[in-house]
Amino acid sequence: MNKPGYICLMASGRNGTTYLGVTSDLLTRAWQHRNEVIDSFSKKYGCMRLVWYEAFDDIQQARQRELQMKKWKRAWKVELIERDNPQWLDLFDRLSL
Repeated sequence: MNKPGYICLMASGRNGTTYLGVTSDLLTRAWQHRNEVIDSFSKKYGCMRLVWYEAFDDIQQARQRELQMKKWKRAWKVELIERDNPQWLDLFDRLSL
């Protein structure tokens, strides 16, 4: 059986610094970013707001998508966020996984 996966964009604020990551447990991972539990890029730059995510049936698909998106220009990631979340709201409290 395949393990589900997620890619997510965390941000420091609207049009702020963004972090792109992949996880099998979005709720826990987003909580870790929000609470600065792990020393990481997101902690250093204050990327604590979950502004976009995408779910996959298989974590390998999520990893492939993350690799694609890491090559993207920042403007493309911003466009993706603003298409689904124009106010850059923190989606953490809306997660119902």
